[in-house]
Amino acid sequence: MRARHAGAMIALVATALGCEPRTPAQSAARAEAPRPSAPPAAAKPADPLGPKPELPKPQPFTPPAPVVLDGPNGAKVWLLERHTLPIVSVAISVASGAADDPKGAAGLAHITADMLDEGAGTRSAVELSSAINDLGATLSVGARADGSVATLSVLKKNFDKAFSLLADVVARPRFEAKEWKRVSELWQNDLRKRGDDATRVSGLVSMAALYGPGTPYGHPVDGLVADAKSIGLPAVKAFYKAAWRPDRAVITVVGDITRDELQQALSRDLGTWAAKGATASAAPGTKGAAAAQGAAAAPAWKPPRLVLVDRPGAPQSVIAAVREGVAASDPRRPLLQLVNSALGGSFTSRLNQNLREDHGWSYGAGSTFTETRLPGAFVARASVVTEATGPALKEMLAELAKMADSGLTRDELAKVQAQDRADLVSAYETVNRTAQRLGTLARLKLPETFDGDASKARQSATLASLAELARAVDPKAATVVVVGPRQEILPQLQGIGLGEPEAWDVEGQPIQPKKEP
Repeated sequence: MRARHAGAMIALVATALGCEPRTPAQSAARAEAPRPSAPPAAAKPADPLGPKPELPKPQPFTPPAPVVLDGPNGAKVWLLERHTLPIVSVAISVASGAADDPKGAAGLAHITADMLDEGAGTRSAVELSSAINDLGATLSVGARADGSVATLSVLKKNFDKAFSLLADVVARPRFEAKEWKRVSELWQNDLRKRGDDATRVSGLVSMAALYGPGTPYGHPVDGLVADAKSIGLPAVKAFYKAAWRPDRAVITVVGDITRDELQQALSRDLGTWAAKGATASAAPGTKGAAAAQGAAAAPAWKPPRLVLVDRPGAPQSVIAAVREGVAASDPRRPLLQLVNSALGGSFTSRLNQNLREDHGWSYGAGSTFTETRLPGAFVARASVVTEATGPALKEMLAELAKMADSGLTRDELAKVQAQDRADLVSAYETVNRTAQRLGTLARLKLPETFDGDASKARQSATLASLAELARAVDPKAATVVVVGPRQEILPQLQGIGLGEPEAWDVEGQPIQPKKEP
C-alpha cells in the first residue's frame, strides 16, 4: 500500500511539473525520432566585379638596344632615343679603372676621377659647380675596378649647355694645385676614417684575402692610406693622359634627343678630344698590364681559410664568406644570378630569412656575384650581434652548403625568375637608369644586347642546370673573414672547425706575428 501511495505521489508531482513519466514505448519512439537539421548556410553574395580573371603567363621583357655609332677620334657612341619625357642622360665610360693602378699607387684611378670636376675648361671648381646647379643638372665622376665613368642628367632644353660642361670635365680638366691640396686631404681623411667602418673593412679585406694584397682586384678602388700619401698631382695628370682618351671611350646617350642633335653636340664639344701617349693598361710596370692579361690575382697566392680583423669592444661583428666567382662575360653568370637570388639576393632569400627573420641576429644578410671584366668573386656577408658571431657564421656556412648540395626548390625557381623580370624592367625603367646600365655594359666590354640575351637564358633555366651550377657557392672552398672583437668571438669561432685565424689589419694586410727575442 505504501508503494502504491509513493508511486501516486511521484506521478502527481511529475504531472504538476509538466514532465510525466514516459512509458518504454514512448522513450523508444523519442529515441528513434530524427534530430532537426541545421539551418542552411547563407549563400555567398556574388562578386559585383565578376569572377576573378586568370592571369596569363608574364611575357618576357627584352630591353631596347641602342644604335651604335662612330664618335669623335675613335670613341664609340651608343644612342637610345626615348622621347616620352624631356630628359637626357649621358654616361662616358673609359676602360681604365682601379685594376690599372700602378704598383704602390692604389687609388690613383679613383683620385684622378675625383679631380676631373674640380675645375674644367674656363671655369674654376666653384664656377663649374654653380654652372651645373644653374642648369638643374646632375654631373658626377667616379672609378670602378674595370673602368671610370662620368655621368650627366639634364632637361632637354638645357642639354647643349650641360653637355659642354661634361665635355670640359672629360676632355679639359684643369688640375689646379690649390684644388689638389684640398681634394687630396679630404681623400686621405676618408681613408683613415674607413677603418672605423666594419662593413667597408670587411669588403676590403675579403678582396685582399681572395686575390692577394696589392693585386688588380685585391686592393680597394678608393686606395690605401700608405699609398695615398705618396701620390702627387703629376701622377694624377699622367694617369689621366693614359686613361681618359677617346679611343678607349664609349659615350652612352639615352633620352629625348635625336641622332643629328647628338652628333652636332659631339662635334662641337668633343671634336678636339684626342688620345696622347700609351694607354694605362699598356704602361710598363703597372698592375693594369697584369689585369689586361687576365691575372686578377697573384699567381702564387693561396687564400687563407679564416681571417680575423680585431675591433675591440665592437657590439657587432661582420661575417663574410668569399670565394672565386666568374667574369661578367661568362655564360654561366646569368644562371648563377638566379642561384644567388634564392640564396641571398632578396629579402626573402635563405640567408636573410635565417639570420634576420628566424634568429634575429642581423638586420640583413645577403650575397652576390661581383660583376667584373675578369673572374670576380662570390661574397656572402652579414652584420650580426657580437654574442651570436659563431652561431650566425655556422648558419651562414650551412645555408651555402645546402644550396651547393641541393640547389633551388621548384617554388624558388618560379620566384627568382619572376624577380628577374621585375629587376630587368626596373633597370631600364627610367632614362637615367638605362644610361647607367648601358654605361656599365660598355665599361665591362659587353655587347649592347647583353641584358636581353642574359634574361632569356635565366627564363629558360631548369632546376637541373641550376643544381649543377649551385656548387659555385660551396663554402668548402671559401675564405671566411670576420671583423669584430677578437677576445669575445675567438672562442665562438674555435667550435666551427675552421682552424686558427690569421690576423689582418684594416688595410687588408696580414699582421706578422712578433718574433720571440
